[in-house]
Amino acid sequence: MKTGETMGYIERPRRVVRPAQDLQQTTGPAPAATHAPGAQGRLADRLRNRSGELLEALSRLDAGLDETARRQLAEWIREQYEVQHHTAPIGYVAKCWLGPPYVDHILDLSGAILTHYTPGDVMPPPFADARMLARNGSYACVEVYSDGLVLPVLANGSVVRPSGRSENWL
Repeated sequence: MKTGETMGYIERPRRVVRPAQDLQQTTGPAPAATHAPGAQGRLADRLRNRSGELLEALSRLDAGLDETARRQLAEWIREQYEVQHHTAPIGYVAKCWLGPPYVDHILDLSGAILTHYTPGDVMPPPFADARMLARNGSYACVEVYSDGLVLPVLANGSVVRPSGRSENWL
């Protein structure tokens, strides 16, 4: 290297974490159906597999929809999470397929905002915690919750269990 030159940004591969194979054995008994919609769900509720329909809808948020269609789709996604998992993430971080200079993006369900990021851009909290996971090609997206929980979702809908969490975590 010549004097005055700087090294470019280097991105290293990350390890792939596999989901728990048997959710009932790893998270305790089945959750009660008495959760109030909008309440923070138990971890077991959040770890249930995501349906193919839900994953397909998430991928459509980044498909160049107009503002009205994106807001309607985001509202439908939020409702599906409330019904199926008793809580909805505030948004997602996912790998961006637009190509250089973009590497990842945020899909914010609260305002149906889509923001693309280059490697040098700073992602705002709490989404920044999910950024390196989202760049891993193994995950369809990484869900970000208001309480700071970050859950990677595999392409088959399986959710990767976070380490160090109690079975009855609320």
